[in-house]
Amino acid sequence: MEKGDHLCSLEPAAGGVNVFSCAESDVSTADHLVVMVNGILGSSTDWKFAAEQFVKTIPDKVFVHRSERNAATQTLDGVDVMGERLSQEVLEVIKQKPNLRKISFVAHSVGGLVARYAIGRLYRPPSIETLECLSVEDSAESRPTIGGLVPMNFITVATPHLGSRGNKQVPFLFGISALEKAAVLVIHWIFRRTGRHLFLTDDDDGKPPLLKRMLQDFDDCYFMSALRSFQRRVAYSNAGCDHIVGWRTSSIRRNVELPKWEDSINEKYPHIVYEERCKAYDGEQNLTESDTINDVEEELVTGLSRASWEKVDVSFHNSKHRFAAHSVIQVKDDYMHTDGVDVIQHMIDHFCV
Repeated sequence: MEKGDHLCSLEPAAGGVNVFSCAESDVSTADHLVVMVNGILGSSTDWKFAAEQFVKTIPDKVFVHRSERNAATQTLDGVDVMGERLSQEVLEVIKQKPNLRKISFVAHSVGGLVARYAIGRLYRPPSIETLECLSVEDSAESRPTIGGLVPMNFITVATPHLGSRGNKQVPFLFGISALEKAAVLVIHWIFRRTGRHLFLTDDDDGKPPLLKRMLQDFDDCYFMSALRSFQRRVAYSNAGCDHIVGWRTSSIRRNVELPKWEDSINEKYPHIVYEERCKAYDGEQNLTESDTINDVEEELVTGLSRASWEKVDVSFHNSKHRFAAHSVIQVKDDYMHTDGVDVIQHMIDHFCV
């Protein structure tokens, strides 16, 4: 039997049956936990196809958990509340599987923000005692952990990293300034606390908006230390046709940094039109007035760019389901959204195990 022919099985995990492993393998050999996180109003089933592909393609290596603590209307409770739930869920899974050694996250839409919050909670720096006892040769053991596990891949898919407040960041508002301004005023009526976080209108006890707080280690949450601790950070973005999350916010770029693209760059991945590796940048940006977006968004771009990112741009402009690009990019429905299969395959082919 070829490795791609292995069957998937479901095993009970904390709170449900959303952990996948390879049926014909010794599950004790799978030491890499992959946590998949759904987006707003979504559920664990949104990642069913991708989870199955991961365990079929990388048998004996990964243990995939599709988070189920934040589903349906629970996704309206706020990024921080959802992040707390996710962090507790991950700890429960880790406790049940003591053989786990590594951890990765794959998150869709607002789930990427939830995952960023959760890893800030789960981050553990090496203790001073450990650092003092370790020799140079032992430096690998002095690395920080996420829930006690070695952080490997942090992957977001169509995630609004810069929020949804800027011009054309919510494409279905058509870039009409009046509609965008109105959305800021009414979004909390529709998406409640999560909407306030996305549009940066939250003001909890006089604190900066949550997305701004998540640009650094804030209070007892190590947001940026946790993000930087991963071996890879990858942002998959829809370059067009995504009517929910704009290209700029999902790819963590300024207007002038959005690349020109034509068709696919590799026939194996027909819908991937651009790839780049962006090094961490801690210097000052020399921006002209035409380059800037707004002060808040610029602060978010600059803050997140202090970590290196792999950026993968996707286009379904020739797909009959192009107007559902926000769902197609993760293959939310394996019957309707098959055009996104190559994106999942690209994710798996470049995954560090």
